[in-house]
Amino acid sequence: MTARIEARFAKLKAEKRPALVTFVMAGDPDPETAFAVLAGLPKAGADVIELGMPFSDPMADGPAIQKAGLRALKGGETLAKTLGTVRRFREIDTETPVILMGYFNPIYVYGVERFVAEAKASGVDGLIVVDLPPEMDDELCLPAMNEGLAFVRLATPTTDERRLPAVLKNSSGFVYYVSITGITGSAAPDAGKVGTAVARIKGHTDLPVCVGFGVRTPEQALAIGSAADGVVVGSALVGALEASLEEGRATEQSPEAVLSLVRELSMGLGGGHLAEA
Repeated sequence: MTARIEARFAKLKAEKRPALVTFVMAGDPDPETAFAVLAGLPKAGADVIELGMPFSDPMADGPAIQKAGLRALKGGETLAKTLGTVRRFREIDTETPVILMGYFNPIYVYGVERFVAEAKASGVDGLIVVDLPPEMDDELCLPAMNEGLAFVRLATPTTDERRLPAVLKNSSGFVYYVSITGITGSAAPDAGKVGTAVARIKGHTDLPVCVGFGVRTPEQALAIGSAADGVVVGSALVGALEASLEEGRATEQSPEAVLSLVRELSMGLGGGHLAEA
């Protein structure tokens, strides 16, 4: 659980390179294509995987990830199936950390106690739930942490010095710094400002800090990665998959459309040897 995340970041620190954290949507556009992408991510160079839990009202997501979630739901994806996908992934990979990312509503409907127990049993390492502030830690954060699941908290450019300690109080795994204000995929981050923000966060925590929102190219990833412990790429990967579809359906090229971009990003961050392993 959290041990897998800690081991991965310790390994990357020894290798003196930032993590490539990749976001893909579970079940997009269909379960088998989505699993082919997921299964190929580690060899392509992904160090940590964020797996989206589709939700019908994803308020923090930009158009690309919104559409991915709706495609997945249309294809029959459920929270139970997403947990099953992680279980299946663990049959072929026991080392790559997997973080489930999404919103609280599907978890609440599923049942928090049931969800936490099944997530742990499936091989999930942590959670990112974007609409649960620290004031609601009793709802999911603390039950998850009690079972050994990391609860990754988001910090933003508007998280000031008074707010930051509350955000970090029960955070574990790593801190996800949202480098821009707005929805996912809406703008490119400023590397200089990101470096200042990461340093400020690190003044309050020993956790790794990963930076996301708006990173699309190897050049951007390298610029951000020079100032952070990890770089999160989501919208660009989801967009690459969408571009490979024909009338909303996967093609033979769909998994490779995502994995080739992951290889490029990994090479840009100095992790190219993974893609060749």
